[in-house]
Amino acid sequence: MKRLACAAAAALAIAPAAHAMELSIATGGTGGVYFPYGGGVAEIINRHVEGFTASAEVTGASVENMNLVATFESDIGLALADTVYAAFHGEEPFADFPFPEARTLLAIYPNAVQIVTLAGSGIESIEDLRGQRVSVGAPGSGTEVSTRTLLEANGITFDDFSPQRLNFNETADALRDGDIVAGFWSVGPPTSSIMNLAASRDISVIALTEAQIEAAIEMEPTFAAYTLPGGTYDGVDDDVLTISTPNAMVVHADMDEDLVFNIVSAIFANIDDLIAIHPAANDTTIEFTLGASPIPLHPGTIRFLEEQGVDIPERLRP
Repeated sequence: MKRLACAAAAALAIAPAAHAMELSIATGGTGGVYFPYGGGVAEIINRHVEGFTASAEVTGASVENMNLVATFESDIGLALADTVYAAFHGEEPFADFPFPEARTLLAIYPNAVQIVTLAGSGIESIEDLRGQRVSVGAPGSGTEVSTRTLLEANGITFDDFSPQRLNFNETADALRDGDIVAGFWSVGPPTSSIMNLAASRDISVIALTEAQIEAAIEMEPTFAAYTLPGGTYDGVDDDVLTISTPNAMVVHADMDEDLVFNIVSAIFANIDDLIAIHPAANDTTIEFTLGASPIPLHPGTIRFLEEQGVDIPERLRP
């Protein structure tokens, strides 16, 4: 629906279904979680938000999604918390086009940084990436942002290896074909592209040390320590220590308050349907939104939460 999701949407909300207005949900590549999650949200809107339909769009993920919402080319964007925070505050890579009108619709689940290599590659730590060909994520993705931050916090820059900017499916294919030695994913586990790779090759997930995690958190406070449970992927039997970043669904401050309220209400009323599409939605809770939102909430979300008897922290009020 693009810019029609602004103030004029109040009237559209009562339009007959035959004239429903379409919302665009900016997600990511088909090999990650954003696309199926966004598709699940679209299906909930289609079934339960009167006067509107929605569709999930394949994009380059977080950075691109923030720009799409800022310019009204998409109505809802999924993005990593560090990317959302940077856009809101006009920090790199948004110094030339800040997005202070961004608002959180919901915080939805944590992304785990998963550094994957083939078993027997000799890559056992991030220090071993020096001089190698490594996928750092698709251009304009939150994975690329998180990868750069994690590595630079630990004294490694993109100049120290050959960075390949590939999406999740391309990264899995490049690992399978031996074109790269390792790839970064920042995504809610389990993710289909790694699962498919593990079904055809023996893989290993590189663990971070506690010191490396502490350095990353010092540079980027939205990071948190995360343990990838053993058994998440075939052949990876032990727990793997890494970092995570919350994900958020972001809208423009101009989106109609009633529309946002209706979307949030529909999501929580039908959360089991979203969990059935991807287990990451188990973390889509009121508590996660309150604790993980990196920027203020949209007034429509605040109204929903207040109707649930929730106290809204001042930092989350516009």
